[in-house]
Amino acid sequence: MGKLESKIAVITGGSSGMALASAKRFVEEGAYVFITGRRQETLDEAVKLIGRNVTGVRGDASNLDDLDRLFDTVKREKGSIDVLYASAGTGEALPLGQITEQHFDATFNLNTRGTLFTVQKALPLFNDGGSIFMTGSVASIKGFPGYSVYAASKAALHAYARGWLNELKGRNIRVNVLHPGPIATPMQDQVLTEEAKQMFESLIPRGKMGRPEEIAAAALFLASDDSSFVNGVELSVDGGFSAI
Repeated sequence: MGKLESKIAVITGGSSGMALASAKRFVEEGAYVFITGRRQETLDEAVKLIGRNVTGVRGDASNLDDLDRLFDTVKREKGSIDVLYASAGTGEALPLGQITEQHFDATFNLNTRGTLFTVQKALPLFNDGGSIFMTGSVASIKGFPGYSVYAASKAALHAYARGWLNELKGRNIRVNVLHPGPIATPMQDQVLTEEAKQMFESLIPRGKMGRPEEIAAAALFLASDDSSFVNGVELSVDGGFSAI
């Protein structure tokens, strides 16, 4: 028996990187997984990689119509949800003085607004005793030049978790935040220069980036009954990056 045997999981942004590695691990542990992504080709590749017990639904987590379509699909195919991993997000560096309305709105619309409505629209399908967790960032704990808007958009997620776990305690639904440290993913390749990557690696005690599979192991912990007494936490999975 896997740790997620017969569970239904939804992972937004699950077509690449950490969330894709988590979707693959969840299926290996017995779950049926719904993943989302903006690009159909990338989503199709992810579904092929996972191989079984997975449905890909193209959509943008900041678009409420796309979220409705996602959860309509889940309801039609499986009827309920046990695990929600709200992982869709974006991050771009812009220092104070160069921040634009477009940059602010795009960041908060996906990371903060999109996460809220992802959770809210999932609730009618949620089984009691389920697990909700969201991808935060160690950027919300440590200050990095250029990432103040991104950090603020992620810092809001712990406020969500604290409020929601209190609202959902009658249903025994747990709500947590997973803070990845620097992880070698396709998104990271898009937003970080080689110089920036080297700088981040120099701040990690082991001297190298984390792997998506290491985040997937932590995601499995939060999704499964192994974390049955873990609620409202910010779990930093960063190799000690935020501790020193």
